[in-house]
Amino acid sequence: MAQTGDNIELEGMLVRDGAGFAIRVERGVLFHLQLHRVPVDCVEKRVRVIGTLIGERLIEADGVAAA
Repeated sequence: MAQTGDNIELEGMLVRDGAGFAIRVERGVLFHLQLHRVPVDCVEKRVRVIGTLIGERLIEADGVAAA
């Protein structure tokens, strides 16, 4: 299991989450995302997120791209 501060790469569905975004991965688990750019073209599509785990199910995303 990843620890806070670890680099992380996930694939899943990008979804809106309140005022922000999250990635829904296996078994419906949500990871909330801190993003520098808003990837509106990727919402409700399968994506790959690369970033740093900064909290429990919270990722500071370096990049979001179509999977």
